[in-house]
Order: sequence, then C-alpha cells, then structure tokens
Amino acid sequence: MRIEFVTADTQAGANAALAVLAYEAAALSPEAKAVNEATGGALARAVAGGRFTGAKGQTLDLVAPAGLEAARVLLVGIDGDGAFEPEAVELAAAHAFQALKASGVTELVLKLGGGDAETAARAAFGVKLAAYRFDRYRTTEKAEKKPSVNVVKVAAADPAKAGKAFASLEAVADAILFSRDLVSEPANILHPEEFAARVKGLESLGLEVEVLGEAEMAKLGMGSLLGVGQGSRRESQLVVIKWLGASDKSAQPVAFVGKGVTFDTGGISIKPADGMEDMKWDMGGAAAVTGVMHALAGRKARVNAIGILGLVENMPDGAAQRPGDVVTSMSGQTIEVINTDAEGRLVLADALWYCQDRFKPKFMVDLATLTGAIIISLGHDLGGLFSNNDGLSEKLLAAGKAEREPLWRMPMPASYEKQIESPIADMKNIGGRPAGSITAALFLQKFVNGVPWAHLDIASVAWKKPSTDPTVPDGAVGFGVRLLNRLVADAYEG
Repeated sequence: MRIEFVTADTQAGANAALAVLAYEAAALSPEAKAVNEATGGALARAVAGGRFTGAKGQTLDLVAPAGLEAARVLLVGIDGDGAFEPEAVELAAAHAFQALKASGVTELVLKLGGGDAETAARAAFGVKLAAYRFDRYRTTEKAEKKPSVNVVKVAAADPAKAGKAFASLEAVADAILFSRDLVSEPANILHPEEFAARVKGLESLGLEVEVLGEAEMAKLGMGSLLGVGQGSRRESQLVVIKWLGASDKSAQPVAFVGKGVTFDTGGISIKPADGMEDMKWDMGGAAAVTGVMHALAGRKARVNAIGILGLVENMPDGAAQRPGDVVTSMSGQTIEVINTDAEGRLVLADALWYCQDRFKPKFMVDLATLTGAIIISLGHDLGGLFSNNDGLSEKLLAAGKAEREPLWRMPMPASYEKQIESPIADMKNIGGRPAGSITAALFLQKFVNGVPWAHLDIASVAWKKPSTDPTVPDGAVGFGVRLLNRLVADAYEG
C-alpha cells in the first residue's frame, strides 16, 4: 500500500473514498461541513436519520451523494470539539482504513484535523499500522476477501513538511511491522538460525550484528540457556545487536534483552496439545527487542544501544533437559530445573548476565512472554512491569501511557524468594502456582548484578485476538517497540 501527502483541496476520484471527522454530538468538522454543503445537506440528514454520535472510533459509511466527487464518504468519530491531540487522529485514520479497506474502493483520501504537518504524519502512521496483514502463505484467497485500498492520500497544508514529519514515524512503523512479521512466522520457518539471519540482514540500516553459536556460548559457560535448546536439532543462538548513534561511540549504552523461544513445546514437561500452535510467538520478547533496535537505527537515534536475543527451540527429544537436572549459569550460580516449561527465565538468566558483564549498560530492560500468570493478574490490556529501580520504572510507565502500550508495576517482595529456594542448588527455576509472575521476576533479578533493570512480562499483550485497537490487526502486536522507542527518545537521547 502506498501513502501520499496531498494538498487540502485534493478531490477523491471515481473509485475513491473520502474520510472526514465528526465531533461529539455528531458536530461536523470543517472538512465535513464542506462536504455537507456540496451535497445539499446529505451528511446532516444521514446523521439525523441514524445513531451516529461522533463517539471515538464510530464510523458512518455512505455512498457518495450527488455533488461529491467520490465513490463513498465516511464520517469518523473522534470525540471532543476539535481540540484534540495528534494521537487521536492516528486512531481516527486507522478506524477509517479499517472501515473501508475491503469496501471495493482502491483509494482513500483522509481530510482529518486541519492538515498541520504533525497531525497529517500521525494519520499516515495510524494507517500504516492498521494496514498490516501477514498473508505470505495464502495462495488461494479470493480477490473479494483481500483489501481493496492500495493508495491512501493524507491531506496536509504543506505536503512536503508533512512528509518530513512522517519520516521518523515511518521508521518506527517499519520496525513494528518487522517485529510483527517475526512473531507471525510459523516455527518451521523461523527457527533460531533463521531468526538470527533475519536480524543480520538489518545491518543495512547501520546496525552491527554478532551471532554466537553453541560452541561460543559453551565457552562462556552459558549452561542455563544451552540446557533449554539441547532437545532440538536446531542450534541455539545468542544475537548481539549494536546501534552506536551517540556522538561519543564509547558512551555507556542502554540495553534491551529479549526472550526468543521460537517454539515452546514445554520440553519434557510438555504442554497440552490444545493451543500449542500459539507457542510460535514465544519469541515475542526477542521480536520486540529486534524491533526497537530497528527503530533506533531507522530514525538515527542519538544514543548507543545494545540488543541481546537469546534464541532457542524447546523440544522434547532424547537429549532434552529433564526435570530435576541441575545446570550452571554463566554467572556461576546453579539452577535446579523443576519444570522444563519454565524455560524462558533460563534463557534470560544467561542473556542478562552476558549483557551486564560485557557492556556495562546504564540499564537493562528485558522483554519476555514469560508467564501465563501475568494474564490471570492483568488480563490482555496491560503488560507486567517488575523492576529494581523506581526511576526506570516511572519512565517506562510514562512511555507506555504515551504510546498506548500500558504497563502495570508489580511488587517484588523479597520474602517470596523462599519459593525458589532449592535443596540441592542455588535456586530452582519455578516456585509453584502462587505469585508465578513475581517469583519468575525474582529469579531473573539474581542475574542482573545490581544494574538498574526492568522486566516486562508481555505474555498478556504480545498477541491480540480479537484486537480492539484499530492500529493492531488480529495477531502479532509488536508490543514494546513503540514503548521503548519513546523511552529512549524522551529520556536517553542527547
């Protein structure tokens, strides 16, 4: 799909739809009033004859009345009285695209919010995210089921200025879509080596990518991570991504660490068959870290950043790790493996230690689809935040709120560490059902070595079906890319 910025007087064509805004109580925006006048009051009559109120996300789709050069006209509710923030237009543009994408029109003209550069750019951003569709394996889909809109024109007072404003947002959108693609891929395609190869391909953006195989990890003593993948014929990988965008290339970096279990059977502690196909997205944390590094490079962020991906496949063959095994992590701490399905924390244990040991970052944020317990705690609209640092937590909460990727900070009482005490090793990898997300975070904290750190448990938000956000079609969200990009932009660039 192509997105263009056009002048405010651009007309929709014979096979195009025009989208305009309505406010509270169905009050028409200036652009909608112009359409209403040109059509002899047709919009006002349509509103009066139905239940359209201008509520946020509400749409009213009409065959274009006489007097309007278009095939269809769409009223999009945005709430308020016209004094709205650009992010509201992002959502309105996404709602407009969702309402018309399969209508048969091939072009959509958006006249939203007065046309200033920032608002127009945010409208384009919303449409680009809304148009995401993972369809590379569909070969027999009928044409009438495919989206018909292939061109979106966003009206702006100064199209060139709007295009410049969109550049950094487009870089973030591209990164989110790349992350969604990774999560959406089936596990027979996206195994650890293939994931690493796709990340290596991002060197064209200016990233530096280093891939460690099992031999290199064994020399480093990463028994915790390697134990998870030993039942798979696919080699585990540790991927290091560097973005050196600060003026001082040696300045202390920020760091992001992602769990990348490309498929999780549970290992010997095998999962139930029902729903196991969804475990292809147990690498959502690694996909998010890849996405944020993609975004930082794409918009040339003025920061040094490190991304670490622990990539494994958890399979139950004859060489697989057993419940009761004891492994030695890179930190030297030993772990009794009580449940092989609590594997993500074993991967992160070595990835976190490696990150702080080699790069000495300002902070580390890890992202992981770590526990089903976080879904029980928070549902599907909030990610879980655990941290040893109040300042970092506050910045993450603010960034999540600003980007509609909300987090909820969870407690980490030291008394709960008793649940992961082992009689034969330094710790065990699971503490039972009570406070499962908390004990998982307490386990991870043992491998950060006092570095400011936050753990984002995104099992609740990495995959949406059904989705209630028009910028997120059903499926992979790319959760974390927007949030962490905003964190860096607001607090760590300079």
